[in-house]
Amino acid sequence: MDWSDVRIFLAVARTGTLGAAARALRLSHPTIGRRVRALEDATGQTLFQRTADGFVLTEEGNAILALAEQMEESALAMERRLAGQEQNLQGSLRISSADWFGAYFLPPIVADYTRAYPSVDIEVLTGTRLFSLAHREADIAFRIVPFNNADVVQRKLVHLDYGVYVALGAADPIYRDGAGFRLITHDTSTGQFPDIDWLMEAFPNAQPLMRSNNRNVQGHMSKQGIGIAVLPQVVGDQIIGLRRLELPEKPPGRDIWMGYHRDLKHLQRLRAFITTVTDHISRMQA
Repeated sequence: MDWSDVRIFLAVARTGTLGAAARALRLSHPTIGRRVRALEDATGQTLFQRTADGFVLTEEGNAILALAEQMEESALAMERRLAGQEQNLQGSLRISSADWFGAYFLPPIVADYTRAYPSVDIEVLTGTRLFSLAHREADIAFRIVPFNNADVVQRKLVHLDYGVYVALGAADPIYRDGAGFRLITHDTSTGQFPDIDWLMEAFPNAQPLMRSNNRNVQGHMSKQGIGIAVLPQVVGDQIIGLRRLELPEKPPGRDIWMGYHRDLKHLQRLRAFITTVTDHISRMQA
């Protein structure tokens, strides 16, 4: 599927009619209809339901919508770079994430972005509260669960590995035992944490000692020798005084989801930030 077909698919999905899509793309009505039919023939799927009120995405069409929007993001980022428009970005950008993500993952990304676009003011909002994208409490958000709002453009950004940590001078707990050790766990009132469940199963004879809803707090408590903690490796590996245990099995990691309101999809300072994020992820995975 090439970009020109994706462009037409998105235009019809957003406007709901062939005529409106044709006007938006400055193409003829018959051309849009022909390209939609050709795209459906090529994929072997019915992407739109034809109704009296216009074109509505089918289940198959909805399934590829996010992928099409990702392709659009890449294409528009290329256009911005070629046009040299990125050098004039200014204004503010609000970023929402969990505490640990804002403290340990975002700093090098924000550093790259602010060097490239010094006229953009950055605000990083962290905590357990989910800031609303619809109400412009944040322009872009990073979460460990998918967004459930239909107006949010989202993508699974990266999978982060987790590890088990103890203080630098602590002995190794025995895997599948843990007697004589204590556990630092997470407040589960805000949701399920598979890594915490895994930790308690991995060291069933260890005593749960304390809970915190902040991964940074958990890490620093473990650093003081209080107990065993399971942390995103991007957190634990950066806390001096902690060491990661080599175990027969790893705790489950988490996917990080990035989302922003679809009304902001043409906001250039946001798109430039997304490009910076994806460039950083590519370097991480290289």
